[in-house]
Amino acid sequence: MSQSFLSPFGFLVLAAATALGVACSDNEQPARPDVVATTSIVTALTKAVAGNEVTIGTIVGPGIDPHEYEASADDAARIGAARLVLRNGIGLDASLDKVIASSGQKVVVTVTDGIQLRRGESEDGHPEDDPHVWHNPMNAKIMVAAIVTALSSAFPDKASAFAKNAADYGAKLDTTDAEIKRLIEGVPTANRKMVTNHDAFGYFIERYGLTYVGAVIPSVSTAGEASAKELAELQVTIKREGVKAIFAESSVEPKVAREIAKDTKIAIVDDLYGDSLGKPRSGADTVDGMLLSNARKIANALK
Repeated sequence: MSQSFLSPFGFLVLAAATALGVACSDNEQPARPDVVATTSIVTALTKAVAGNEVTIGTIVGPGIDPHEYEASADDAARIGAARLVLRNGIGLDASLDKVIASSGQKVVVTVTDGIQLRRGESEDGHPEDDPHVWHNPMNAKIMVAAIVTALSSAFPDKASAFAKNAADYGAKLDTTDAEIKRLIEGVPTANRKMVTNHDAFGYFIERYGLTYVGAVIPSVSTAGEASAKELAELQVTIKREGVKAIFAESSVEPKVAREIAKDTKIAIVDDLYGDSLGKPRSGADTVDGMLLSNARKIANALK
């Protein structure tokens, strides 16, 4: 990642980061070191590993679409001042790459490295790796392992606590996986077909034996847009396949999805969590909670 950034905004970013560093030096050091995670998903997994040992900051918070996020000078200041930055990668948080590069931050870990990626389509129709890997809890466990390694390297005196927390959360993800399988097995085989608002649930679909029929936005990014012809073809496919429902995410405008559901006379579920977790106390503010929330809604709609 290039470290050059010559625009006026870049100088503002560096100045803000420097000012924050000075402010911290004038006070007592925080009791716990700080880590910045780029998305709500990475943040939640990091909190599960860190427990009370490390304070975590988030750039793209719950309910916000990371595909469309625009970073601020404050974001860059927090990134530059952190001891460690954890990112999703695979293009999901690409809007932050330039800010990370310009912030002076040297310790940046991509927690999805090593995951076997599925291929989707970009907004312009070209093949592209799908970044939504956490919708398979086995991939979330790989992310947890990467977070353990990164935190243990940054804070070696806390490594044993990180390892224990990770083992506990890995067990919770295994339990979550088994519960989702049970929920989907309760759906008649002929009904296990999904149409989504954008192509965000491919890993979930593959893990649990569902069939992907199509998406209103046929792209792994919400920046894509379907043509009128593609939308008409999708409606024909929905009717031919006997699809029971369209699934849209809470962080993406579902207007077109709602229109297609109305035209095809099927149900719409427009509050799944695709690119983001739910807000605090929503029941979907952890990765395991989000996965179960989605699975219950999907299973209920397809029965």
